Amino acid sequence: MTTPSARTDLDDLLGDEAVNRPSTFYGRLRESEPVHFNPRWNGWVLTSYADVIAGFHDHARLSSDRFAGPWGRDARATVAASAGGGDGMAGVFDVISRFFVWQDPPEHTRVRSYVAKAFTPRSVELLRPRVRAILESLMQELPRDEPIDFVRELAFHVPVIVISEYLGVPSEARDEVKTWSEALGSVIFVKGDDPDRVANADRAVAGLVDLLRPIVRARKVTPQDDLISGMVHARDPELGEALSEDEIISNAILMLFAGHETTMNLLANGVVAFDQQPAQWRLLQERPDLARAATEEALRYDGPIRAMARWAREPLEIGGKQIATGDRILLVQWAANRDPMAFPDPDRFDIARTSNRHVAFGHGIHTCLGAALARMETQEAFGYLAAHLDRVEVVTEDLRYAPTIVSRSLEQLHVVLRSLR
Repeated sequence: MTTPSARTDLDDLLGDEAVNRPSTFYGRLRESEPVHFNPRWNGWVLTSYADVIAGFHDHARLSSDRFAGPWGRDARATVAASAGGGDGMAGVFDVISRFFVWQDPPEHTRVRSYVAKAFTPRSVELLRPRVRAILESLMQELPRDEPIDFVRELAFHVPVIVISEYLGVPSEARDEVKTWSEALGSVIFVKGDDPDRVANADRAVAGLVDLLRPIVRARKVTPQDDLISGMVHARDPELGEALSEDEIISNAILMLFAGHETTMNLLANGVVAFDQQPAQWRLLQERPDLARAATEEALRYDGPIRAMARWAREPLEIGGKQIATGDRILLVQWAANRDPMAFPDPDRFDIARTSNRHVAFGHGIHTCLGAALARMETQEAFGYLAAHLDRVEVVTEDLRYAPTIVSRSLEQLHVVLRSLR
């Protein structure tokens, strides 16, 4: 039985162990109480693979709507409590409330379907040569055999250039996009050590809207071969009303943010995993055909998203626990991906792992729409690095991660790109 002191430790989702040693933290929680009520978070934390999968598919009883139920009350309370209060702080919430990932059917179905008409797997695959060219260009500028900031000098630039070009946003704006995205991420990822996160995110959203609105309006008149044009001109009587200008802008912000943040963190976490288990790096060098499997294992082993939140529309039972209407539920996919009931030897990084049915991108109707793009970019990056470098040596001695409940992102990662011998 869990002791009161251990239970207190397991309720701190932003504590050092949860943030920096999640395998230990969530492993203890999954073993002691896989469906656990966390009074500090004020909701249920699910950590087993079976329960997390079931939660992702229970669309009828579990809501993703972040602006209804308990999340809606939180958003309104946050706005009211923010410095200045009132409508002056509501901009960020107004914009992100239109993110299709935080909506339920039928609105989720309508908006996601329209976005998906432009964001197709085929169009993503056509970007592969461009990703290779970007990698080649960036890598030519980076020094060998001396420390560099891996995230800021490589892992950030590859996906932000790709998603910017894919959307139709000038890639020259990427430094501003990064600054705005970091501010927005403090709200989206519930960054626990940033008391000014709402005010900063509000200013960031204003900047992103100012960047995107003229592009959207220009595409109405002169369509281009990009995602924004696709969203602007998408029509389907079966789906209902076409996307409004505000819906297009909000979901372009979502794609711009998620389109680089996820891949950036996945690349960094994957490099760390390879550094800690060099035999797997040698295997990738010997077998470049494993780049796809290596990407899936990096997603499972240390994926960029820790958890996704839901709330209960009605009373239900999960794992023998009674969940009440309005209760919050945290589906911890990071923990599910380390569940020994689902993955043999789950704490081992194995790029030749077979039957890797991880939940790093979620599951069901809310599976990440950008999963194909993140996969392709990571496959190309791992393949390029393994083919052109002896190793990517991590030289940051104490790896620390951002104190958020939702994301798994390194605060910094310095590496040395070791030349081929």
